[in-house]
Amino acid sequence: MIAVVLADDQTLVRAGFRALIDAEEDMTVVGEAGDGEEAVAVVRRTRPDVVLMDVRMPRTDGLTATGRLTADPSLAGTRVIVLTTFELDEYVFGALRAGAAGFLLKDMEPADVVEAVRIVAAGDALLAPRLTRRLIEAFVAGGGGPEPDTTPLDELTPREREVLALVGEGLSNGEIAERLVLSPLTAKTHVARLFTKLDARDRAQLVVLAYETGLVVPGRRG
Repeated sequence: MIAVVLADDQTLVRAGFRALIDAEEDMTVVGEAGDGEEAVAVVRRTRPDVVLMDVRMPRTDGLTATGRLTADPSLAGTRVIVLTTFELDEYVFGALRAGAAGFLLKDMEPADVVEAVRIVAAGDALLAPRLTRRLIEAFVAGGGGPEPDTTPLDELTPREREVLALVGEGLSNGEIAERLVLSPLTAKTHVARLFTKLDARDRAQLVVLAYETGLVVPGRRG
């Protein structure tokens, strides 16, 4: 059973997500929070598999709360999905850097939300990679991103840099294997090594790193 915590300052929004999630046989809501401070407390108490975290909340915002949760070693098994009303919300970029598994728009189809929870709970970290890429692209192109820092690439082999760039473009392991003429297992192994070498929690953070290091340039495709 996938345990979920809902963090949103709007009671009606939480009620809608609760009804959606509790209707599924394989998941249940184990806690709710109306602000970031309460969210951190509820998550630490209930140890859920997934947290649906709103960005803009009183007291402590979703970005700060996400950073606190992902930095807690005792919550390594808990993954955060950031919820936002605006696709180009500048705070979402920060949330991804803080360790969020990805983000969802609040107006997405119910079935997509449920599927996202399952994907993230399974640890696949394949949450809307192209949506994530598009958001980071727009953020960096608008001047909101940092100057490229290639330091994290120092420990990578040329092949691993290639793989990271393709992850940044939103390609799946299968698509990376096809592009580089590798076996699917080899592509998966390269991605796994990137997680270790770059100390990334999941694929969303690899996408961020691909942009921050300049491996992927907004608006350009390989």
